[in-house]
Amino acid sequence: MPDDLQRLRQVWNQQQVPVIMRNSKSRPRMRLPFADDNRHWIEHGRSTRAVWMRDKKQWEVPKSWFNDLVQRSLDRYGSLYIIQPFVEQEKCAPACMHAKGHVCQCSCMGANHGAGMTSDWLVISDNFAVRYERSMVACRLLRKKIQ
Repeated sequence: MPDDLQRLRQVWNQQQVPVIMRNSKSRPRMRLPFADDNRHWIEHGRSTRAVWMRDKKQWEVPKSWFNDLVQRSLDRYGSLYIIQPFVEQEKCAPACMHAKGHVCQCSCMGANHGAGMTSDWLVISDNFAVRYERSMVACRLLRKKIQ
């Protein structure tokens, strides 16, 4: 098994840090450390219900919950793994650097996401992006900012 795939499986199967996995074709899946109130916490008063997939020990949630779940996971647990697709040759752009929220698919893998524009970037246009067909999966660990 390739090292990257093995690492993704280790992250997904560990039980100490929450993990949310998203892709472009299906709803996000989430694993949390066990707690009696996990369903209540995930649904957060919404009328839509999260789906518990008992055989896979994971939650399936609507795509629209992604940013909120990331932020609330950071608030509750202090850290969170995100497993997500990215396009290997996609370039960063002002839209990424000025982004709000946590959805990032560009090749910077979140390194510049929401960080603001710096003078070392050559901006071709407001929405410059280059894509290749090869899609990959990456994992990143987010930690709550200490203020």
